[in-house]
Amino acid sequence: MGILIRLREAVKDILRRSDMALLGLCLIATMFGIVLIASATNYRSGDFQDRRVRLQAIGALLGIIAYFIVSNVDIEHLYEKWPLFLLFNFGFIALLLKFGVDDGTGNRAWLKFSWLPMSIQPAEVVKLSYTVLLAKQLAWFRDRKQMKGLDSLAFPAGHAGIMFVWIYLLSQDAGSGLIYLFIYAGMALAAGLAWYWFAAGFTVMGLGVGGLILFDKLPTYWVNRILIIFDHSFNSDIAWQQTRSMLALGSGGLFGQGLFKGIQTQSAGGLPERQTDFIFAVCGEELGMVGCLLIILLEFLIVYRCFQTARLAHSTMDALICIGFGSMLIAQVVINIGMCLFVVPVIGLTLPFFSYGGSSIVTLYIAMGLVSGVRSRTLPDWLRKT
Repeated sequence: MGILIRLREAVKDILRRSDMALLGLCLIATMFGIVLIASATNYRSGDFQDRRVRLQAIGALLGIIAYFIVSNVDIEHLYEKWPLFLLFNFGFIALLLKFGVDDGTGNRAWLKFSWLPMSIQPAEVVKLSYTVLLAKQLAWFRDRKQMKGLDSLAFPAGHAGIMFVWIYLLSQDAGSGLIYLFIYAGMALAAGLAWYWFAAGFTVMGLGVGGLILFDKLPTYWVNRILIIFDHSFNSDIAWQQTRSMLALGSGGLFGQGLFKGIQTQSAGGLPERQTDFIFAVCGEELGMVGCLLIILLEFLIVYRCFQTARLAHSTMDALICIGFGSMLIAQVVINIGMCLFVVPVIGLTLPFFSYGGSSIVTLYIAMGLVSGVRSRTLPDWLRKT
């Protein structure tokens, strides 16, 4: 009986110190996403639908367990092992050289092991330790040099740039690497990096991309995906994915055609990658503008909770961790919805909590668990872990 009492008290303590409001928002978004995934895969016969719905639910369950565990970990103590974090970041992505598989798009971005029911995307997992390391790095410069020296720009930016290059060289997945740069940008801005450095950075990047296009140094499909945004009639094959998305969104109207009833969603030759990259278009067609606005609202509330926690944080590092994960969510949401609206090139980024992806959903819950842990450390002593 005494064991049961202690177990009950331990569970109550874990729940009390976890951010249940944030978890609730994530759960609502995930359940909404599972419904959309079920509809998006309904047109396929056999086990295709059941397997994806089942794996997404299992991933969410594992993520929830991880959320509670991570919520009760003081990340400051873990950072003492930062060399191991750094080794993991490069080493885990390096596994793609031996165990990487093509996801059908030409990217070797997934790890496939016979003993696992799902593939793992290393770039998703590494975002966690990368954000923590970058937060500590920026916090060190912020607290000691107020982000005024050139080294406060060069070292963190170099860290982000090296990770981008490493991911691209080993996987050819520029989209996932791009999120690492957005995480850095959000955290550096919050840490106080002067605005003119951002202006200079964007100018250099713009000139660099323009130069690569001019001298034909970028892959042809990259160039075509960029050009098609400015001229939708440039190439019908390249534009096919996004024109289908626009057809689905436009036909949904205010309230949609109904779940499991969308013409594009339920047609074998309709929406491409409908359970992943274009899940937002599925929602637009079947649940209309109302459904799309609900997705945006849920994503906004989750991001707002991250930033609100950052304001309450007791240390610069804790605040930057929350900003980093909030920036990650903003970048993925804006890019994914932009892809569906034909205003951003297709780069294969999923919609957080809604798109199908086992490693993605687990990673998201762990990230939110780290944010929850920051909030728990803002509680009074009698509510904190002893």
